Amino acid sequence: MARKVPVNLGERSYTITIGYEILEECTAELGTFPLEKEVFLLSDREVHKYYGSSLETLIADQGFKVRTYLMPPGEEAKSWEQAGEILEKMLEGNLGRKAPVLALGGGVVGDIAGFVAALYRRGVPFIQIPTTLLAQVDSSVGGKVAVNHPLGKNMLGTFYQPLAVWADLRTLDTLPDNEWRAGLAEVVKYGIIWDEAFFEFLENHTLEILRRDPSVLPEMIERCCQIKAEVVGRDEKDEGLRNILNFGHTLGHALESATHYKEYRHGEAVAIGMYGAMELAYALGMIEKDVVTRVKDILELWELPIRFPAKFLETVIQNLIYDKKVSDKKVLFILPTAIGKVEMVRDIPQDIIRRVVQENLIL
Repeated sequence: MARKVPVNLGERSYTITIGYEILEECTAELGTFPLEKEVFLLSDREVHKYYGSSLETLIADQGFKVRTYLMPPGEEAKSWEQAGEILEKMLEGNLGRKAPVLALGGGVVGDIAGFVAALYRRGVPFIQIPTTLLAQVDSSVGGKVAVNHPLGKNMLGTFYQPLAVWADLRTLDTLPDNEWRAGLAEVVKYGIIWDEAFFEFLENHTLEILRRDPSVLPEMIERCCQIKAEVVGRDEKDEGLRNILNFGHTLGHALESATHYKEYRHGEAVAIGMYGAMELAYALGMIEKDVVTRVKDILELWELPIRFPAKFLETVIQNLIYDKKVSDKKVLFILPTAIGKVEMVRDIPQDIIRRVVQENLIL
């Protein structure tokens, strides 16, 4: 039975549907939305091989014409140039203002689909159909859509909420192990920033989660979505509370940019960033060492990286000032005071940041 998580944003509210084999049920709802009978399906070439044809058939069975665009897989494809190509195809198809964009794929596909949907004809509906763990628990929810720039990740973007999110857990079966582990970084983030009981749940089920046991996954993914929905419902546009969702991302984004998005998956970079934030909080006297150890242990059990090569150090430090959360040249770090509690901290001296990174994060 599908689980439903509401995202309460007034007239922009929508529902996240979570479960196994739910796409037939979800596509049957297309007719309940005020849409034109044509959809623009955006996916990448790898994901489409597994799920594209069956989804196209389900959509067609509801009386919709399907136009499909396949983009290259990988973070490098989330670019201004790629967005331009997609928009050109939409224009060539003369899609109307009520023709929805459907995003079938991971975070890259979802981000760029929302981005072009927000731009095309000043905004058309879009639906997220996330197929990776990271996308199902994080990037598909909350309406942040963007493309990357060489000077920073997600620097060109906006807030644009989807019409719905359909998270079919069956799509996780074909996810490579390294992508699965990368998604677990975003999962553990929710326990650290918001819910100690959830963190303990993760600690108590590390092996079941690692092997994708259906007895724990629906509950795990639902709780992640509930937490994100609550935070987004209280701060849709990153004006305060929502910044806590960026725990681990300040350093993580700097590392991704320093390595030109080629060395680390997003979740892997976030794992390094989370461990760095834990050590930084400890250096500032905000938490006890045993809290750092608990987080380090679960990251290592899930075979996530917590360190990076020294050759990237200087570029990472430099990239911190280009982080999109910088205000008045002051870098914002989300730092824990306990499991389930974090604070937003600015004005950390650069020499402390450098020392903590060099002593704890360098291979």
